[in-house]
Amino acid sequence: MPDSVTLYTNPQSRGQIARWMLEEIGEPYETVVLGYDGAMKTPEYLAINPMGKVPAIRHRGRVVTETAAICAYLAGAFPQAHLAPPAPERGDYYRWLFFAAGPVEAAFSNRAMGWAPPPEREMMFGYGTYDRAMAVLEGAVAGRRFIAGEHFSAADVYVGSIIDFMMRFGLLDAREAFTAYIEPLRERAAYRRAQETSEAAAP
Repeated sequence: MPDSVTLYTNPQSRGQIARWMLEEIGEPYETVVLGYDGAMKTPEYLAINPMGKVPAIRHRGRVVTETAAICAYLAGAFPQAHLAPPAPERGDYYRWLFFAAGPVEAAFSNRAMGWAPPPEREMMFGYGTYDRAMAVLEGAVAGRRFIAGEHFSAADVYVGSIIDFMMRFGLLDAREAFTAYIEPLRERAAYRRAQETSEAAAP
């Protein structure tokens, strides 16, 4: 199918986010599962993603990498799924999608490694401190069903996935705002299908 998407992924990776996004779109897609045993570093895959990591997608002859970019791209490529707000209303959509992909990802990655920038160097890091980044994220979802308006969007797929991951692995306190935001997302049919598919493919 010329309009089909090929997803390059691993069940234990951020490819789960891209899979959830594809399940929300509801169109058929192909999956190529790559192991961490060197399959991501073959010349064939490095031609797709020179970083040698997943996820990546191929669609209409183009390759898209970086999970937030994949979510944003798919929302635009499949407008019938209504996973992006109308163009004039995308301020919060872009803001929180890329806030989660930048400052939040960096903050929790450093936290997971047990490292934090010393106070005198906080200004050199996009997130400042872990506590500050998480406080902003909490404020973004507090009292909201969806992060970018009145409707579910690709921003919820990405932000929801990051919060879901951090809470499951103890990198984020189960604050009321986070729990109230993520629990309904975990009940979405597309989220559950993505989880079940990845669990079935896990070694």
